[in-house]
Amino acid sequence: MTDRSAFTDQEWELVLEGPTTAGKIVVTSQRGGTFRESLAMGKAYTEARSQHGASQLLDEITGSKPKVDRSRFNSLEELKQKGLEQLREAAQLLEQKATPQELQDYRSFVLALAEKVAAAHREDGVDVSPAERAAIDEVGTALGAGGQSPA
Repeated sequence: MTDRSAFTDQEWELVLEGPTTAGKIVVTSQRGGTFRESLAMGKAYTEARSQHGASQLLDEITGSKPKVDRSRFNSLEELKQKGLEQLREAAQLLEQKATPQELQDYRSFVLALAEKVAAAHREDGVDVSPAERAAIDEVGTALGAGGQSPA
């Protein structure tokens, strides 16, 4: 099992920021609902913590305060571009340092968080707008999830 000690401080920050970065990409893909969507991020962490013991790596990630760097990006386009790049880097790092199951668990957690964020506020009469669905798909691609839906 992989834990925090397998990573440098910089690597660990990258892994910790992945879920909230994905959430921010989805939040900013469609106007409206930011408050509810932010609460949905917290709920995703709470739900993942309730499954404690299934993955040591996820236990440590979800046991940490969600990492949000609000000053890192200067525009929504930069958030999307650099955020997706960070997600790719986090997945590649986990591919090198974690077990295949832990990598899959991380992908599933990040995608489940993105889905919860998108569904937290109905837009145009649908739970997940086309813009949010596109953002979730881009997150999945960046993580190397290959269209896999969250567990």
